[in-house]
Amino acid sequence: MRRIGIMGMGYVGLTLAAALARKGYEVHGVDTQAAVLDSLSRGRPHIFEPGVEEVFGEWVGKRIFLWPELPEDVDAAIICVSTPVDEAGREPYLGNLAAAAEHIAKRCSPRTLVVVRSTVPVGATRSVVLPRLVDAWGSARLVMAPERTIQGQALRELVELPQVVGGLDEESLRLGLELFGGLAAQLVPVSTLETAELVKLTNNCHTDVIYSFGNEVARLTERLGLDPLEVIRATNLDYPRPNIAKPGYVGGGCLSKDPYILMSSADRTGYVPPLVRAARQVNEDTPVHVAGRVVELMGAARERTLLVLGWAYKGWPPTDDMRGTPIASMMPVFAEAGVRVLGHDPLVSAEVIRRYGGEPVDLAAGFAAADAVLVITDHPEYRRLDVDALLPGSGVRLVYDSWRVLDAERVTRHGVRYAGLGYEPVEEAAG
Repeated sequence: MRRIGIMGMGYVGLTLAAALARKGYEVHGVDTQAAVLDSLSRGRPHIFEPGVEEVFGEWVGKRIFLWPELPEDVDAAIICVSTPVDEAGREPYLGNLAAAAEHIAKRCSPRTLVVVRSTVPVGATRSVVLPRLVDAWGSARLVMAPERTIQGQALRELVELPQVVGGLDEESLRLGLELFGGLAAQLVPVSTLETAELVKLTNNCHTDVIYSFGNEVARLTERLGLDPLEVIRATNLDYPRPNIAKPGYVGGGCLSKDPYILMSSADRTGYVPPLVRAARQVNEDTPVHVAGRVVELMGAARERTLLVLGWAYKGWPPTDDMRGTPIASMMPVFAEAGVRVLGHDPLVSAEVIRRYGGEPVDLAAGFAAADAVLVITDHPEYRRLDVDALLPGSGVRLVYDSWRVLDAERVTRHGVRYAGLGYEPVEEAAG
């Protein structure tokens, strides 16, 4: 099983294609967007992920091939299409999943192993994918093997993380384990397709819950006049219980939608997990709350300019991924307050910053024009900011450092107020 088709060249499919090519597989990537296929065919990935560009540059035309349709003779067809949730009802959209299954049914045969890699509601592999294959073929070899990587570390994690595989039957499971055994050192066979589906949702919802508690602590310390990082450090130090997470924004393609996919799955059983629902609400409220605090701390001046550093959903590991980015829910708050927003991100393009309503600037120009600075991500470039060079002579009077990556003392030395998520010292900076 060496000739692999991948349906969907988004983040999941792109990184899997690169990882499989490095392991010697012949990979055929399929996508409906001509621009994506053209860029990838020239060895230029449309998504930033460390190592991917090097793999495509080396193996396009040799082990990696890009097509608008799936070749008919692949050994396995892996579905990596997007499964977004709609904005209104937060219900998962499975049209892409169904279309991919129908395409495979037309192009392949019962001998082809079909793998669902996309995140789906529990039961969707059996109810959406399987019927389309069986209607065309009479039988199917089908597994669910969820993607569980993190942006910035995908190529390493695809090899190092255990690969969970659930099969329709014993033959499907055997073939699935054979396929992923050529990629990763550790395999975790599970008893059903549904078990594998729930593994992915459980992973991400658990992470969302953990992060939400750190944000709860920050909301409390903000009101009590305490430092959430001091509280959390003291809580965690050499204490033999699960660590408390630092407060911060929780976004990305998975954490911003998978809780809703789990809740949709649970709702069909008559039970909606209240903890998962509450955690998602806390994490979605956090950037909106921070935007409101920044506006208040900037004061009531008629014309206010804010420099926002970090437009991707996270800064470490670095990414240009805008899915679930906190700036999306912050911008309406700034717009309503009449705040002009300047934008900078080491990886996000000027075009994307404009699309979200910001004015792209370099760091020097941004500090020179701003009344306040909001650091949204902990990108390494922001950790190295030379505030002693950027603040003197600027009009900046507030630095809101969400992840506390800057030296507060160096900021306040310039007569600038320093604050962070859950941290708003009462004393004003010395002039």
